[in-house]
Amino acid sequence: MKAVLFYGPQNIKYEETRIKPLERGEILVKIGAALTCGTDVKTFRRGHPVLIKHIPSGFGHEFSGTVAQVADDVKNVKVGDRVVCANSAPCGDCFYCKRGEYNLCENLDLLNGAYAEYIVVPERIVKKNTLILPDSLPFEKAAFCEPLANVVHGVERTDIKPNDTVGIIGIGPIGLMFARLAKLKGARVIAAGRNPIKLKLAEEFSHADEIVDLKKYPNPEKIFKDFTEEKKGLDVAVECVGLPEMWERVFSCVRPGGTVHFFGGCKSGSTVTFDTTRMHYGDIKLMSVFHHTPKYFRKALDYISSGDVEVEKLITAEIPLEKVEWAMQEHIAGNAIKFLVKP
Repeated sequence: MKAVLFYGPQNIKYEETRIKPLERGEILVKIGAALTCGTDVKTFRRGHPVLIKHIPSGFGHEFSGTVAQVADDVKNVKVGDRVVCANSAPCGDCFYCKRGEYNLCENLDLLNGAYAEYIVVPERIVKKNTLILPDSLPFEKAAFCEPLANVVHGVERTDIKPNDTVGIIGIGPIGLMFARLAKLKGARVIAAGRNPIKLKLAEEFSHADEIVDLKKYPNPEKIFKDFTEEKKGLDVAVECVGLPEMWERVFSCVRPGGTVHFFGGCKSGSTVTFDTTRMHYGDIKLMSVFHHTPKYFRKALDYISSGDVEVEKLITAEIPLEKVEWAMQEHIAGNAIKFLVKP
């Protein structure tokens, strides 16, 4: 098959490679659609200690497609089924899984290799995190299930209520989806970002109530507070950038009794500083949510199938496999939200 393989930071190659023979419980999926992702861009730039297990490695992890082959013992899907597969599945047996904290599973094995004509899906993902698609749902929409599942998890755990005022800093695909789901929860949403493409989508996709261009207003704290009831501050502040300095700034935007959600993951080893007096006596809740679970993967498919989240609006352009490296460079230049990769 043709595939894009990762050889090292800023070194990916479009080439022919062998399809791995199926082992127990595995399926082979013919890729119908794959999507570029911010994590893939970070991996392209500097590698990844978890996603890249060997060199060369498959690349890309958001996809949907058609089951082309199944191992003899697979029962829940068959050849010809249209499916979407998550990029992981919990083991069910470790310390965290026994407590229902499936996103913290100690044995998460992340799947990579969606930028290809075919992908072999491991047994655990086949059993626990592979969903059959409605006949009417196109592959390009279904491929959004994995990133949206992370956001569904984040929004549900944040416990956003109707009429809450929610501020979101960072409106890449994840921030845009977080804003959209907050709106569906009945919240008033103010979103802040710098990229004109993303600012436009904050209106057209997320339907945010207020949008702040950080190029014009580099210190948005006052705008955020002015947008809230009695100018007390946000009920919920969400950081979707993943920079320590933004973690610290978003903390200053929330009201006493509010919630700060650090949804953007910072570089390993990063540290932040908060005013402990304000945090303690302000009764402020600090939280972070990582990854997704089978429950939220299913909910993501429901959101997409219903049309409540019009994920297709986040597609910048459709490209063939051989243009994945070009797509990475377009992301780095700030010219894209997500590319739809069609083998």
